[in-house]
Amino acid sequence: MTAPLLSVKNLVKRFPIRGGLLQRVVDQVHAVDGVSFDLASGETLGVVGESGCGKSTTGRCILRLIEPTSGEVFFEGKNVTTASKDELRALARDMQIIFQDPYASLNPRMTVASIIGEALTIHGLTKTRAEYEARIVDLLETVGLSADHMRRYPHEFSGGQRQRIGIARALAVSPKLLVCDEAVSALDVSIQAQVINLLEDLQAKFGLTYVFIAHDLSVVEHISDRVAVMYLGRIVEIAPAKGLYTEPLHPYTEALLSAVPIPDPTVKRTRIRLQGDVPSPIRPPPGCHFHTRCPIAQKGLCDKEKPPLRESRPGHWVACHLRG
Repeated sequence: MTAPLLSVKNLVKRFPIRGGLLQRVVDQVHAVDGVSFDLASGETLGVVGESGCGKSTTGRCILRLIEPTSGEVFFEGKNVTTASKDELRALARDMQIIFQDPYASLNPRMTVASIIGEALTIHGLTKTRAEYEARIVDLLETVGLSADHMRRYPHEFSGGQRQRIGIARALAVSPKLLVCDEAVSALDVSIQAQVINLLEDLQAKFGLTYVFIAHDLSVVEHISDRVAVMYLGRIVEIAPAKGLYTEPLHPYTEALLSAVPIPDPTVKRTRIRLQGDVPSPIRPPPGCHFHTRCPIAQKGLCDKEKPPLRESRPGHWVACHLRG
C-alpha cells in the first residue's frame, strides 16, 4: 500500500462563544468532533451531510484557513497542523480551495488577470511579464474561457464563468489537492453539470486529488470514488460511492438517500422521515449524536456510548452500535 496523500487524524474544531461584560468564553460550538480519514493521490472523496454538520469547517481546517482545536493533518507525510508560516506558505502551492460563492470569492476591484496572477506573483512562478500573461491565458483556456476575458472584471461574468475563474486561480500554482467547498451549489443545474465535467477533465489531465464537499447526493455520487457522510461534526459512514449508494449501513445515510429525487415515477421507494430537528452543536447529545432522531436507537446503549467508526466490509466503515 502506498502512503496516502492526505491523512486526517482525530480533527477537532470548537468555536468559542463569548458573553458578558468581559467577553469570557461561556460555551463552545462543537463544529468538528474527531474526524479521521485517509485520501490517496488521484482520488475524490465526497463529503456530504446536512447544513451545519461541519463539512466546510473540516475542509478549511485541513488547509489551516481555520486553525483546528486539536488533531493532526498530514500532507505527503508533512504535519500541516504544526507547520510554521513559511512551511505553510510552501504547502499552499500543493493545497488549494475552490469556494462556494463565485460572487463573493472574487475581488470586484481586480481584473481576471490580477485575480489569477496574484498567486503567480506571490510564489514567484513567472519571471517576465510575457511569461506571466501567457500563463494566465493558458489557465483561462484550460477552464474553458478565452484570452479576451483577462482584462475584464468579475461583474461582467455569469456565475458559472466566475466559478471557472475561481478554478483557474486555484490551478495557477499547480496544486496536488483541491478542496471543493460546495463548488457547484450556487450554480444552475445545467451549469453544475458543466463544472463537474470540467473538474473531472482537470483531474484526468493533471492528476488532481479532490475533497468534494456538497449537500447534493446525486452530484457527489457522480464525481466521487468514496463518500464520507457527516452528522453533527462526526463521520458516521465512509465507503466506496457505489457501495454506499446501493447498500448504506447507517440509518442516517439511509434517510439521506431516501430523500434523493428519482426521475422515474415507476420506481417505488420508502421515504424515511426523521423525527425532530438536528440537535444544537453547542450541546450535542451524549453517546451517538444521531440517537435523538434514529428510528432504531436502543436506550441505554446509543444514548450512552459513542460508537466507534469500524470497518464492517472491506473499505466500508460505519459508526453504529447496531449496524455492521
